[in-house]
Order: sequence, then structure tokens, then C-alpha cells
Amino acid sequence: MSQKQTPNYTFALIVVFIVCFLIGFITTMNNSMIAFCSKAFNLTAQQGQYVNSAFYGAYLLAIPFSLLMSKIGYKGTLILGLAVSGIGFVINSLGISAAISAAANVYAVFLGSMCLVAMGVVMLQNVANPYVMVLGSPEKGAFRMTLSQALNSVATTVAPIFITTVIIAGQQPAPELVPGPFLGLGIFTLVICGILVFLKLPKIDEGKQSEEAGEKLVEKSSVFAYPHVWLGALGIFMYMGVEIGVPSMLPYRFQLLGINDSDIVTGYLAFYWGGMMVGRFVGAGILTKFEPRKLLTACLCLGAACIALSLIFANSMFGIWLMLAAGLFHSVMWPLIFNLGLQKLGRHTKAATGIINTGVIGAAILMPIMGSIVDVTGVIFAMCIMFIYYAYIIWFCNWGSKIGIE
Repeated sequence: MSQKQTPNYTFALIVVFIVCFLIGFITTMNNSMIAFCSKAFNLTAQQGQYVNSAFYGAYLLAIPFSLLMSKIGYKGTLILGLAVSGIGFVINSLGISAAISAAANVYAVFLGSMCLVAMGVVMLQNVANPYVMVLGSPEKGAFRMTLSQALNSVATTVAPIFITTVIIAGQQPAPELVPGPFLGLGIFTLVICGILVFLKLPKIDEGKQSEEAGEKLVEKSSVFAYPHVWLGALGIFMYMGVEIGVPSMLPYRFQLLGINDSDIVTGYLAFYWGGMMVGRFVGAGILTKFEPRKLLTACLCLGAACIALSLIFANSMFGIWLMLAAGLFHSVMWPLIFNLGLQKLGRHTKAATGIINTGVIGAAILMPIMGSIVDVTGVIFAMCIMFIYYAYIIWFCNWGSKIGIE
């Protein structure tokens, strides 16, 4: 009897890695626009955080989109997500130009269009995480997830550079600088969408794959019956306060030093996202030797230590560098939290990813709250809230992720 041939998922993984790059670029570009928008639209700290609210608020649709993915599959969801994001960029470009001509509320047009872009990103995110998990053996899922996020981090490092060199390009921030680059992004995304239509991707039966791998499942009738999925969603919710908290608070930390140049602030963001990129590539290697929970716990403690020390040295550039260094340890948190939330789900994997992705609305909720605290009491107290986020994720990693499956 011939031995059963192991499927080759290399091509499909390359496609998903490209999508992860695009997700990282769009997401980080949006967050990096806060300093630009604050200057261009003359905003308060709380109003500037509405950039995060408009984008990450779209993750409220993560569960409906995951149900849609169960109907149209991974490839269909990828195509639809790319189409929606591409159209959103085009509308943003044309809408801002029209709003400027009509002397309308340009900022409202920008926020509405970015929400549409984000809806497409939510669909792509719903596909990328579970697809990477199932394109290979379950025991290597955390490694593949971390590697995909490492490539995502390459994009997050490039995005702030794109803002400073292509959109701002040494000019005073103004709404008129947005339409050209955003139209180019829209066309690029739609071209990728068109190419994907003609590509063939494998169909995966998650339940059958888990059985063949010998993975023991605690089979339940519904994904809603798995506590670790819901606790994982809350873990991602808290993680967004950690990951996005640093770049969102960075402009106000620079203001403590008397620096208000948005070009300088955005340029420094590349070091934070670059640290995340390095951390994810290193983390992918470490995961071939060490257990995910131990790595996640260590990174949480070290990340919290960087933030604590940065607050002690708040009135110096050393404090800024400590804050940026936290990105090195934040790097592996997303893939490992997600991986722990998707453990031992079999056929419920697609539905679970929508529930966990809903946690991304943490950035839409937590960032305006932190922004309002900045307006009232200052950035130092606002950043102290981040230690609550770290504490919950440590609990989920070591205890909450085991509820119901062990």
C-alpha cells in the first residue's frame, strides 16, 4: 500500500503571506495618519483617535463576515475583501477631492471611507488567521502564524515611511495631499483582487485534517460553547490597547519634549514597527524550540517593563526609545494569543476566527478613552492604563486559554 502523500500548501501560503503584508500595510498606515490628521484637520487628542475608531470599529462585523466565509470559502472571502478595500481607497480619494471643492467636512469623508477600507481588511483578516493555521500540521500552527505576522510587520515598517515620503513628502500636512496616493493604493489593491480571481487555492476540511493529525478535540455542538474562544477575543481586545497604544500615544510623548513636528513623530514610528518585524522573525525561530505559552509570558513581562521604564524617564529621549523598544516584545503577542484561542476547534475554526477578530474593536474603544485621558490628565496617566491590558493577557495565556479544552 502506498503511503498517503502530504499535501503541498506552499503556493497557498505565499498567497496568504502577501495578503498579510497588505493587511499590515493598510492597518499601520491608518494608525500612522493620526499625527498627520491632527495637524491637517486641527484636532484634539480625542478627535485624533477617531481615526482608530473609524477603522477598528469595522471589526464589529467580524462575526457576520466569518459566517459569510463559511458560505463562500477562503478564496471567495479574499476576493471580496480586496475588492471592498480597493473601492474604499478610490472613494476616499474621490470623496476628499469633492469635499474640498464643496467646502464640506473633509475629515468626516476621510473617516467614512477608511471605515469601508477597514471592512475589507476585516474580511482579509478573517481568512488569513485560520487559513495559515490549517495550511499544514496543527502542531506547527503557532510557527506559521508568527511567520505570517513577521511578513505583516515588514509592511508595518514600510507604512510610516510611505506616509512621510509619499503623502507628506516634506510638506505641511493638509487634506489635499491624500487623494493621489490613496487612488494609487486603491488601483493596486483592485489589481491584486483581479489576479486572485484566476488563481486556484486548496479547499480545507478542518475537522478531517485535525483527525488525521491525531489531534484530540473536545467536540461541541457550537463554537459559542468554547470559553477559550471568547476569552481569546477579550485577549485580542486588550492586546490592541498594547500594540496600538504605543504609536497612538507617541505624538503626546514627543509633546512633553517640546516636539510637535508630525513628520518627525511619524518617522520614529518606523522603529516601533521595525522592532515588531525583527521580533516576529526571531520569535518564529524560537517557536521551533520553545512552547508558545512560555514565550508569550516572557514577552508580556518584558514589554510591560519597557513601558514602565519609559514612564520613569518620560522627560528624555531615552524614555521615547524605551517606549519604542516595547515593539520588539509586542511582536509575537497577536499570533500567539490568536493561536491559543483557535486551539482544538476542528470544524469550528472558521466561525471562531470571527469571534476572536471582534476583539480588534479594542483599538476603536480603548484609544479614544486613552485620548480623552490625555486631554484631561496627560499622557503619563493614560499610558498607565496599559498595565491592565498586560495583566489580563498574562492570565489568558497561562489559565484562561486552557478553560474547556484541558
